[in-house]
Amino acid sequence: MLSIRKVLGGAGFARIPRYYGTAARTSKEVSSNGLPDMPPCDFEPAPYKGPSYEETRKIRNEKSALNVMTYYKKPVLINQGHMQWLFDETGRRYLDLFAGIVTVSVGHCHPKVNAVLKEQLDLLWHTTNIYMHPRVHEYAVKLTERLPEPLSVCFFVNSGSEANDLAMFMARAYTKSNDIIGLRSAYHGMISSLMGFTAMGNWMFPHVAKNAGIQTSVNADPFRGPWGGKNCRDSPVQTIRSCDCVAGQCLAKDMYVDQVNDLLQHCTPKKIAAVIAESIQGVAGGIQFPKGFLKEAFTLARAKGGLCISDEVQTGFGRMGSHFWGFETHDVMPDIVVMAKGMGNGFPLAAVVTTPEIAQTMHQALHFNTFGGNPMSCAVGSAVLDVMDEDGSQANCADVGTYMLLELAKLRDEFEVVGDVRGKGLMIGVELVADKASRKPLQPEEVGHIWESTKDLGVLFGKGGLHGNVLRIKPPMCITRQDVDFGTAVLKRALEHHRDTYM
Repeated sequence: MLSIRKVLGGAGFARIPRYYGTAARTSKEVSSNGLPDMPPCDFEPAPYKGPSYEETRKIRNEKSALNVMTYYKKPVLINQGHMQWLFDETGRRYLDLFAGIVTVSVGHCHPKVNAVLKEQLDLLWHTTNIYMHPRVHEYAVKLTERLPEPLSVCFFVNSGSEANDLAMFMARAYTKSNDIIGLRSAYHGMISSLMGFTAMGNWMFPHVAKNAGIQTSVNADPFRGPWGGKNCRDSPVQTIRSCDCVAGQCLAKDMYVDQVNDLLQHCTPKKIAAVIAESIQGVAGGIQFPKGFLKEAFTLARAKGGLCISDEVQTGFGRMGSHFWGFETHDVMPDIVVMAKGMGNGFPLAAVVTTPEIAQTMHQALHFNTFGGNPMSCAVGSAVLDVMDEDGSQANCADVGTYMLLELAKLRDEFEVVGDVRGKGLMIGVELVADKASRKPLQPEEVGHIWESTKDLGVLFGKGGLHGNVLRIKPPMCITRQDVDFGTAVLKRALEHHRDTYM
């Protein structure tokens, strides 16, 4: 049995011995060290049949570009997934709180989604949409029924980057203007046309010229930005900053809106093509804007002839809990909505949905996407929507997400390095700082110490933010309160060990 001394001593855990289908054993090893039991799971992973751990790392380093970004000093080798759980090549079980970068929505290998895909595999894989096939048309109807009118025309693609590229192309074609404005710390994809909108320096390549017509405003971040207070966010948890706002009037919001207006007045022509924004900034670490900011920013953009694009790649499909789409939480009506990730529960699927009038723009010339809207992806997407309804995914995000935010807020009150807890539903960020007074980012070595410890204790968190100091919590939408209790207990243990080591 592993002792906590071995677990948290030295550089990290010893590797767990190989065993299969022994989730209870993992729970006992953890719980004997003072943590709550890992929640039970009766799923037994299949034996691992791939190359050895060492061989896999060698291939990754020598033959694959995947080594550019690999989580953890000793990376996890995943063999199988089931709902909110991942199993490594030894059979060890992990609670997944990052969902393949906010991509697994209803659960890893959800049996109902799997069954639909298997049925489609035996029927039709691919034709391209030069022919009609039923899946894409059925799915287009089912998907647009989830959106307010007049958002009713779908363009199916394969990834969020493709979708954002198409949305911006469409906006420029419709308005016959070029300039598009966004926000700093945004992430909209990594293809060359989008790199200027992914406004974080650590994602920018020096040889790629920032596209003409891209402008970004000061990010409306109530915690780290120049303005922010204790009542800014649509969240159960507010920042630790104080403010002088009067009832019903957020001064921070007004200041950030002024920055957008200043950008439009000084840096753009009389007419622009669009404004684009995430409802909560995902890669930036779950940054939430002050209430009312996005609505006023959209109004300013429309006053200059621009369309409003909502990037729902991470925030859509009920993850926010209170609403199915993130933009609804801001009381805005976009002209174009971009979606991906949870839309396919891990299967490559994305879309741009817009109005008939804007969609007509694409008839100016031939437009085609070879794999967009293929029978398999549309079968999966349709099944995901059905499962979301049957499993009550959105309601679970509201309930479990709020519970988790409040539990994490207790850690913020206890630990000096937990500077901010933020989010809505199961779109959560925990920002780590050197101290609460300065709000300076915690040093990378110390962030890594906490992050590696949580992995070694059986919980997988994401990591993001401009400084890499934010724990990103965006789990499969099927997690339970019991999972939250375990995950937060593990994080608390990691924070305690960090405090004992560094303070």
